[in-house]
Amino acid sequence: MHRMFTINRENLRKSHQLIWFTIDFVMLGLLILNLALIIFDALYSVDVVNELIATYASPIADFYRPIHRNFIFYDLVFVSLFLGEFVLRWGYAIKARVYARWYFYPFIHWYDLVGCIPVGSFRVLRVLRVISIVYRLHQYRIIDVTQTRLFQFLNFYYEAFMEELSDRIVIKVLSGAQGEISQGSPLFDRIQHDILYPRRAMIYDWLSNRVAQVARVSYVPNRGALRQYLEARVDTALQQNVELSRLRFLPVVGPTIQETLEDAVGDIVAHVIHQILDDLAAGRNHAFIEDIINVFLPEPDDSESGDATNEELKALINEILEAIKAQVEVKHWREQL
Repeated sequence: MHRMFTINRENLRKSHQLIWFTIDFVMLGLLILNLALIIFDALYSVDVVNELIATYASPIADFYRPIHRNFIFYDLVFVSLFLGEFVLRWGYAIKARVYARWYFYPFIHWYDLVGCIPVGSFRVLRVLRVISIVYRLHQYRIIDVTQTRLFQFLNFYYEAFMEELSDRIVIKVLSGAQGEISQGSPLFDRIQHDILYPRRAMIYDWLSNRVAQVARVSYVPNRGALRQYLEARVDTALQQNVELSRLRFLPVVGPTIQETLEDAVGDIVAHVIHQILDDLAAGRNHAFIEDIINVFLPEPDDSESGDATNEELKALINEILEAIKAQVEVKHWREQL
């Protein structure tokens, strides 16, 4: 639910820092008031704005004119309050030994001191003090800024900006890698010889286990159905075979021979398929998987098949990178919008 942040009174009571959080809320109100006054005074200094206020809101102009002339004095009133709170917290940090050395506090909270300088460029740093107070209250779960409209608005466009920026960087890097691989740069040789080839044993084991697992899960529970399907397909193929159909015309034994041959061929095919799948589902598939991988990852000094294999690996890596780039190009922030 989108709303302005509310104070969690239960967490405020449990924190045992009611006095300090009360000071935080008071300072937060003073900072907002001071920053609003600074902004208004800056606008009042513009001749066009001054004339508009004098023309359409003369009571406000009459009331604010002496404040504008003595703005430094009024700002110093706020500065004295800010410095008083700063010294109070510094003293508490020394007493509670919050930091390893007593003089660490002003260096860590430098923006509090610099923001107290009554010069326009330094006054802006008081915004950091507002942010630090809000962050501290959020950290102790006294308030929850993530549910506010302003936070969600800013966070949405921040995430959108970061996604666009990171997508462009990733695509640029991947495109550069593709170019280097296509040109036969050392990158491809490093991927093949320094990364893939030394890990062939690991690839053997991993792929062997995956194939065995898939075969066990998919084949073993459906062994009977697969056998019926294979026998039905073989019977259909044999019935459509012209040479085999001629056996039926042999006197006396022709139909028997044809039927026996169909059953034998169906049984042989089903047995061979079952044996292959049984081997894949067991540890005996390791040698078979190893032979397949050796075709794609030959010995580094195998010059006969090296060029063809390199081209296949280049194409494979490029396709993988293209798939990654296509996924990176998906704009998730647009879906949320």
